[in-house]
Amino acid sequence: MRAGVLAAVVTLIADQASKLWLLYVLEIARHAPVRVTPFFDLVLAWNPGISFGWFQSESPAAQIALMVIKAAAVIALAIWMARSRTWLATVSLGLIIGGAIGNGIDRFAYGAVVDFALFHIEIGEKTFSWYVFNLADVAIVAGVAALLYDSLLGAPAAKAP
Repeated sequence: MRAGVLAAVVTLIADQASKLWLLYVLEIARHAPVRVTPFFDLVLAWNPGISFGWFQSESPAAQIALMVIKAAAVIALAIWMARSRTWLATVSLGLIIGGAIGNGIDRFAYGAVVDFALFHIEIGEKTFSWYVFNLADVAIVAGVAALLYDSLLGAPAAKAP
């Protein structure tokens, strides 16, 4: 359980520190886009919806509903983490919990999630880009991928009794 809690705390701190730095030190709202590499920019995107911008709504009722759903999901994931039988599952669930709490803090503090990372590729005059995301999103995706790996392909010998 300790490894999962540590993963959640580290994820939460890294996520919130990156967002605070971008908003208040770099002042990304005034300086965006910041070209980091030919294929990666720092931008500012406020996401009032859930993952990948789905179910966007700025109404207070919708924001409260999303917060309630997220809180219930975090509680369910914490129970699952407490009962998990492998180190990988425990850490994976911690990553998901830390990311969910980080994005939940944004929703509470700003009314939307702070997204800032944008990968793109330019081919001729066309630019193709991925969704704008943040470190919490990375942790959630990595946690889900690792959890799927552990559930589907994890070595049976690695499972705790």
